[in-house]
Amino acid sequence: MKMTYVKRSIITAVCIALCVVLPMAFHSVKNAGSIFAPMHIPVLLCGLICGAPFGLLCGIIGPLLSSLFTGMPPAAILPAMMVELAAYGLFTGLFMQIVRTKAVLADLYISLVAAMLCGRVLAGAAKALIFSAGKYSLTVWATSYFVTSLPGIIIQLALVPAIVFALQKARLIPLRYPEAICK
Repeated sequence: MKMTYVKRSIITAVCIALCVVLPMAFHSVKNAGSIFAPMHIPVLLCGLICGAPFGLLCGIIGPLLSSLFTGMPPAAILPAMMVELAAYGLFTGLFMQIVRTKAVLADLYISLVAAMLCGRVLAGAAKALIFSAGKYSLTVWATSYFVTSLPGIIIQLALVPAIVFALQKARLIPLRYPEAICK
């Protein structure tokens, strides 16, 4: 069973709303946004569940609306963050289409990790070449995208697959390999 366009649109809208609400809960602690990266979770989920076009849309619209409504992320950070999150949404959806190991957990982790790497590389390249040209180094990139955000990466790797499994178990999204249950 495939999800309808309407259902994908509704899930995407919920994920976009979460892009606005989740950071508000984290930003009461200094630097919590860059450490825990709460906006990444709904974008990654959207790409995994709804596919590449919806994930891409969520990755662009989510941070933009959050910035407009709450001022987070600040305008100086917004463009690179939109590149990063758009890449997450796009690549999680693409990798979930391509990766078919017959094991849902393996599919999720391969897609998630590959998309997280692609998003970080593209955002770093965008900062180095466009947004902070001449002022951005490999050390700054590695520190901000891997060291500082390590707690967020761990949370994403633990939480995102668990949420996908919970949604499948609740029959809110289709099973990835329904034929495996029939055997």
